[in-house]
Amino acid sequence: MREPRDRREVYDRLIEVGTDAARRGLVSASGGNLSARIPGGETFVVTGTGTWLDHLEPDDFCEIDLTTGVVVGGNPAPSSEFKLHLRTYQVRLDIRSIVHLHPQTAVLVDALGYEIRPLTLDQVSYLRKINRIDFFPNASDELADAAAEASRDSNAIVMANHGCSCLGDSVPMAYRRALNLEDAAQASYRAILAGQPGLCFPPQHVPPLHGFAVV
Repeated sequence: MREPRDRREVYDRLIEVGTDAARRGLVSASGGNLSARIPGGETFVVTGTGTWLDHLEPDDFCEIDLTTGVVVGGNPAPSSEFKLHLRTYQVRLDIRSIVHLHPQTAVLVDALGYEIRPLTLDQVSYLRKINRIDFFPNASDELADAAAEASRDSNAIVMANHGCSCLGDSVPMAYRRALNLEDAAQASYRAILAGQPGLCFPPQHVPPLHGFAVV
């Protein structure tokens, strides 16, 4: 899929993701938040505080300077988790979108003390490496810093007792990773119930990795 040409296309793609994520039960009420960089500039937009992802409109997005973290346009009240997005963008200059959702199975498997293990070719191709961070209070600097640090070598981060942060070079790719993460978590949970918590995609068949990752 080609890059968005303008901010309206960015909004449209984020709105589509928000609607689909809520439909799939990956968020509820005002949980979760979405962001993307604006083409041709040094800002990103993030959903505003209190917004419901399945009822997003262009006026719900807040525009933030990537360097200073200052609100420069749009909704004056960004998501309380905007620092998570800001600091991840500052660490990962190659990504253009971050999807933060609350996938129930991924959170459950992590809380039970098990790893989420990719089982299919799609899962291992898009996720590659899944990092996790300990619980930190919502909207805290500690959470933002830990998630950003975990993103240095991963595009899919599980946040203990909270949710996930998935990254991509486009809005669809970031969301695709979130979907594959929850699919992998569901497969891992079934493997745990079957008494095989170590079940995973055969390592000898993992596709070769060219560079850091398929962003």
